[in-house]
Amino acid sequence: MHSINFQLNSHLTTLASIHKIHHTLHRLNLTEDVGQDSHPSGNTAAGLLSCCSRAMPPRKKRRPSAGDDMSAKKSRQDSVYRKHDTSQIREEETFSSKRCLEWFYEYAGCDDVVGPEGMEKFCEDIGVEPENVVMLVLAWKLDAQSMGYFTLQEWLRGMGSLQCDSTERLRNSLDYLRSVLNDSTSFKLIYRYAFDFAREKDQRSLDLNTAKCMLGLLLGKTWPLFPVFNQFLEQSKYKVINKDQWCNVLEFSRTINLDLSNYDEDGAWPVLLDEFVEWYKERQMS
Repeated sequence: MHSINFQLNSHLTTLASIHKIHHTLHRLNLTEDVGQDSHPSGNTAAGLLSCCSRAMPPRKKRRPSAGDDMSAKKSRQDSVYRKHDTSQIREEETFSSKRCLEWFYEYAGCDDVVGPEGMEKFCEDIGVEPENVVMLVLAWKLDAQSMGYFTLQEWLRGMGSLQCDSTERLRNSLDYLRSVLNDSTSFKLIYRYAFDFAREKDQRSLDLNTAKCMLGLLLGKTWPLFPVFNQFLEQSKYKVINKDQWCNVLEFSRTINLDLSNYDEDGAWPVLLDEFVEWYKERQMS
């Protein structure tokens, strides 16, 4: 009897130690949740049997069927695919300076500037004619200093501000660039920028032919008097347009009525516009 009691006490001590270890591991989140029936229920017989079952060698688990293997494998694959798709979308949505740099050298070749030949290919790729006004807006966004050229620094700075690092992204931004012209403040900035952008850098004025082209680009579709103003320039004595004249033409187009009825000849308009008004009124009378 003494031997039986000793064995029973020893066995209960072992079970208590096992339970204490399991409880500690559970608090450290090192064990799996084995369900409600796996926890001993205090001093009941079911609780004692539960502890005893842990001390016994585990039964062999049922071998998963082929269907189980395929289901688990598919679940893991779906998880991997979802992570891959998410990272790919995130990468595609994020501007990449490296990708932008590689895009630049597609047109610059071995140089650090996109010249006329590369610019022609660039316009072809984005589906825009070189003389389209949207190219002027793009140049303004890049703060390009010379017409027909984009330097590496201008490209990276400007395309970075637009968050464009590929042809596709820029094509998707063309509508936005066109819409910038509808904002009067931005249009005025672009108009003033166009003068310095188009003139020869060793000249303070814009030659007349270039000025007419740029005026047609910027005002041709929005200023009804542009066709007659263009005719006036063609028959005039002027060979160049200076910065003051250029800026006043925009102000004239925005503030003066189509019949010129509110034009003040004693105002601070340049002589160029005084002569245009006089020429136009004489044409109307004749």
